[in-house]
Amino acid sequence: MSVEPLLIATRSAGKLRELRDLFGRADIAIVDLTEAGIAPSEAEESLESADTFEENALAKARYFARIARRAVVADDSGLEVAALGGRPGVRSKRWSGRADLTGAALDAANNARLVDELRGLTSRAARYVCVAALVDGEVERTFRGTTSGVILDAPRGGEGFGYDPYFFSDELQMTFGEASLAEKEGVSHRGRAFRALVGALAPRR
Repeated sequence: MSVEPLLIATRSAGKLRELRDLFGRADIAIVDLTEAGIAPSEAEESLESADTFEENALAKARYFARIARRAVVADDSGLEVAALGGRPGVRSKRWSGRADLTGAALDAANNARLVDELRGLTSRAARYVCVAALVDGEVERTFRGTTSGVILDAPRGGEGFGYDPYFFSDELQMTFGEASLAEKEGVSHRGRAFRALVGALAPRR
């Protein structure tokens, strides 16, 4: 394995906030795309076009590994709602169809569609899924994490991002929007996937 800092291939401020803390506690050096001098490009928009989280995570990691010529970690994650046949799934980030929105505005549009799609349905069971991918030269590995809960009609809490204020965690008995960073990471799909990845990187430390 290479020994230079890992490149974390995401432009999500929410994800970076969670991952900096996780990798920092493991004493694994990381850099983000901005720190690595990799400007956004239109090509990035087509990287998450596959039908599985594994394929999408690997596509992102491979793409940035070619550009940066260093070890890269990327992930793909999403919300699967049972009553909606697993949707939005891998389309979670773009579910609203609002390509003109980003950040909190995009989150609001996605959540508005989620509430609308579930109106009148009694089953609210859902789970978050995250697959973290590592690409380092010829080495390619993926790590999956999941966490279960139910979708609420109204948001609770101002923490987290994405669907978090509507996702009531079975384990925490609160929404991810109400949970602290540490509480969320302890049970979240992303925390579980990346803790497995960090465990596999033990020789780097």
